[in-house]
Amino acid sequence: MLYAMGAGSRVVAVSSFDHFPAEVDRLPRVGALVDPDLEKIFSLRPDLVIIYGSQNDLAAKLAKASVPTFTFRHGSLADVTLMLRELGRRLGMMKDAERVASGIERELDIIRIRVAREVRPKTLLVIGREPQSLRAINVSGGYGFLNDLLTLAGGANVFTDVKRESLLVSTETILVRAPEVILELHYTDAPSRTHIDQERAAWSILSAVPAVKHGRVELLFGEELVLPGPRVVLAAAAFARALHPTLIPR
Repeated sequence: MLYAMGAGSRVVAVSSFDHFPAEVDRLPRVGALVDPDLEKIFSLRPDLVIIYGSQNDLAAKLAKASVPTFTFRHGSLADVTLMLRELGRRLGMMKDAERVASGIERELDIIRIRVAREVRPKTLLVIGREPQSLRAINVSGGYGFLNDLLTLAGGANVFTDVKRESLLVSTETILVRAPEVILELHYTDAPSRTHIDQERAAWSILSAVPAVKHGRVELLFGEELVLPGPRVVLAAAAFARALHPTLIPR
């Protein structure tokens, strides 16, 4: 968000897991959600530290040292542009933040409108499982920005009735829910075709599930698929393309 609104030159450090845009790889790293390096943060003498809403201990220590903070939270897809605007306001860059946020909303609306008249396939959104097996299957429930992205892209979450961001499910439960499409998210660049085929083949033991029976197991790759930032448009397009391939061009 900072780089998208043109504040990249102000960034003096990032977390352990930040790799986009490429410029951040030249910056110091100060830990992450559960292991922030407070000593290193203080050594950089920041004017502002952006923290996540659950980092209460870090917030208290920074407040004690009189270091200003901005607390980032996300739940729904709408929170992405809300946070972007609030961050822009805090930085005195409201016009730049508004430009980016409005652009995101326009592009999401284009996708939403394009698929609006299509039949919504019953979709299982898989956000994690053990490699090449159907163990520890973690899926999106009916709450959160991933569920919102799925809905916007023209899918109907088979777990929409479970108002949680994620849940672990068994293969028996998947059989009962009978998804027509399985969207599986992988947070790396696409591996070899052999690896993709092996991961898709893991679903073959559920041949009675419509998505498996009709070859609608879709594997999507890229860290942007699960990051609630400016690249949610790319994620929405990838979801829509997998669900409605004739409508969304590459």
